[in-house]
Amino acid sequence: MGLNVTQKLIKDHLVEGKMEPGEEIGLKIDQTLTQDATGTMVMLELEAMGIERAQTEASAQYVDHNLIQEDSKNPDDHLFLQSAAKRFGLYFSRPGNGVSHPVHMQRLAKPGKTLLGSDSHTCANGCMGMLAMGAGGIDVAMAIAGEPFYVKMPKVWGVKVTGKLNDWVSAKDVILEMLRRHGVKGGVNHVFEYYGPGLKHLTAMDRHVIANMGAELGATGTVFPSDEMTKKFLKEQGRKDDWIELLADKDAAYDVEDEIDLSEIEPMIAKPTSPGNVVKVKDVEGESIYQSYIGSSANPGYRDFAVASEIVKGKQVAAGVSFDLNPTSRQMLLDLSQHGHIGNFIQAGGRLHQAGCNGCIGMGQAPATGRNSLRTTPRNFPGRSGTKEDAVFLCSPETAAVSALTGVITDPRNAGFNYPKAKELDDPTIDLQLLEEPLPPEEAKQFDLVKGPNVASIPKMDALPDQMELPILLKMGDDISTDEILAGGARVLPYRSNLPEISKFSFEIVDDTYYDRAMDIKDKGGHAIVAGQNYGQGSSREHAALAPRYLGLRVAIVEDFARIHWQNLVNFGILPLTFVDGGLEELEQGDVLVFNDLREKIKNQNEFEVEVKGKDKKVKVAHALSPRQLDMMLMGGLINWVKERLDQ
Repeated sequence: MGLNVTQKLIKDHLVEGKMEPGEEIGLKIDQTLTQDATGTMVMLELEAMGIERAQTEASAQYVDHNLIQEDSKNPDDHLFLQSAAKRFGLYFSRPGNGVSHPVHMQRLAKPGKTLLGSDSHTCANGCMGMLAMGAGGIDVAMAIAGEPFYVKMPKVWGVKVTGKLNDWVSAKDVILEMLRRHGVKGGVNHVFEYYGPGLKHLTAMDRHVIANMGAELGATGTVFPSDEMTKKFLKEQGRKDDWIELLADKDAAYDVEDEIDLSEIEPMIAKPTSPGNVVKVKDVEGESIYQSYIGSSANPGYRDFAVASEIVKGKQVAAGVSFDLNPTSRQMLLDLSQHGHIGNFIQAGGRLHQAGCNGCIGMGQAPATGRNSLRTTPRNFPGRSGTKEDAVFLCSPETAAVSALTGVITDPRNAGFNYPKAKELDDPTIDLQLLEEPLPPEEAKQFDLVKGPNVASIPKMDALPDQMELPILLKMGDDISTDEILAGGARVLPYRSNLPEISKFSFEIVDDTYYDRAMDIKDKGGHAIVAGQNYGQGSSREHAALAPRYLGLRVAIVEDFARIHWQNLVNFGILPLTFVDGGLEELEQGDVLVFNDLREKIKNQNEFEVEVKGKDKKVKVAHALSPRQLDMMLMGGLINWVKERLDQ
């Protein structure tokens, strides 16, 4: 039997393990991607581990999240990241160059390669015939150092694509339809691979839109073949020699089968407060809006902006609507300007922002309390926008632009406008001014890390104790996101290189008393948390594990974990356990969990019982740690594990 594209990519990069679903495998990583909200910690981890130089084919550090310079913290960190890129031999994308995922796609992505990024939407580059995955920062640091990336062998979910999109429907509606079908947990431990005759109607950037939000399905990654559309894109970017053909074998099989007919897709929208809460736009028509936002890594293509520009050309945005435009790269901004689209936006009443992530991560552009915001971003978790009581809907550029004109959520097919035939440019601008290439090794050694006053080294982590009595500081429900564990936004992200400070924001959206209560018992053995299903969904930010660990979190017991957050907990020595046959309902916040002979128990068995102190009650739990991860856990995390290996 032949291989599908995902299996070919894994087979070509397999260095440990067997290609059997559920088994831990080690993969050689060709490229890495870090951004400034997570990359500061990655660079500190490289320093802590004593790494001299990147061992990958290409590693890039982007500055795209923390662009607001309201004081010195962000610019100080930009200088730190630039110095680290020079020191460790990385590409450096300066502030203003654009969002990491589309810039990487344009400049560095190559078919047939693996890409690991400290951003959950790294999977967007699966549009290029790559195996692109998000991970915690320390996993990316290890990949930069030349170590394999360990992940459970995924099942491959084949999606046969047929038909052609109708007017007023675009790639965003395709991925929203997938989320309507399968929800935010449907893709856990799977790679979605798209194939079939309909792919010839999806450009490389259309595929980027679909691959980007594979993260919202909970998937390990999303893979498209490298075909004529990929070749066309690389040729337009002046990189035709980087193209190779990579297709599934004719007799390839998939673990799960699905089919999507593009001609049957309608305009879709995700209602607050989950990307999986998807309905047809026509089902919520007429709801008033405060904001309409176009941009982000989920809709970064020239066509996405051009179609919105042509829709609003010569018209005026409705009174009271904030129409926010976020060009996703410097290259994009130049092209939009040269073809008159920026003028169209401004004339219609649009608000132009700098090229970057901006409001997608809560860095400005927060909506008014209780008012509806339409966004082409990938996520709408509670509070992610920067407004605690937000109401964010996710939609296509067509829906966002038409609704900005009408002032209410509008099915773009019903507004009476002529459909603009906008498309990607055949001759886009190629702009390399703000992308600095790696220095030669000897020159790089001369650079020291530039640390501003907000950069704090990572504190030492102790080994896993054998005996613990841990109070449950928080009991939570299902679908707790990393935005709720540790928020993004302009208040929080400037402290990403200062663990003691950023820890003060831990779980504040869930319970704003958590920090004070954790600090009270931090030196008394720590604490535990319990939660329901899909714990840790969303962003890859390892601060959501590292900050609670700093505050004394030693054990998390939940019904099940999101993949990246589970790995982040392991990396920082927080024991991730799952309930066996229920148990969450039997525990209360304030209960004290007693762990005896813990080190021996987790080494010798996957399931064991935990006593609830003062109550005639025990809860059965399980772990899914591999032998390698067990060693890491016993030592207190990945940094300690690496240090011991380097000292031998």
